[in-house]
Amino acid sequence: MTTANKITIARIVMIPLFVMMAIYYGRGVQTQAPQDWQRWCAIAIFMLAAASDGIDGYIARHYNQRSRLGVLLDPVADKGLLLGGILTLTFSNWSYEFPIWFPVLVIARDLILLTGAATLNFLNGSVQVKPSWTGKMATALQMIALTAAMLQLHLFKTPLHLGAWKGEMDLLDLLVIAAGTFTAISGFGYMVDGIRQLHAKGHGDPKPWTEN
Repeated sequence: MTTANKITIARIVMIPLFVMMAIYYGRGVQTQAPQDWQRWCAIAIFMLAAASDGIDGYIARHYNQRSRLGVLLDPVADKGLLLGGILTLTFSNWSYEFPIWFPVLVIARDLILLTGAATLNFLNGSVQVKPSWTGKMATALQMIALTAAMLQLHLFKTPLHLGAWKGEMDLLDLLVIAAGTFTAISGFGYMVDGIRQLHAKGHGDPKPWTEN
């Protein structure tokens, strides 16, 4: 097994450790006895796992350690870390909890992409996935929003008035909205590209109906 794959597997192992420490801290917040060392431990594990993504990619490229196993494991590790963090900070009683629509949007987009890829592979025999700048931006903003929420970066609050509704919005709210916006845009872009690939193979063309 290559060094790059070992680092990727280590990142996957760190995901449940991060989730465990985040849940423990959330329970402390709920009982009004938070242990700040648990929060910092969760943050350290998350940052180490996130940094290892760039490290294993660098090793794989510069030392010719690319492998089929790495191609399979790397997105699993990336999505597992992001989804684990988003779901944990939605339901674990941290001082800032993600709104429900955020994990629903992220999970729905990933499920649509997986379903679309499976459909393309079944009908076309192949799938051409072209990473888009909106997809990369969505992933980056999700990571930034997670990190900012764990660091509790409530740097400012801005009054917000939408009709009869009045409230406040801070930096974390803006980051979540930005991440959600790019997640939706990138998902729509991938869907359009998938439909284009289906039409290129003639699957979208009308065909005469014949009865047996």
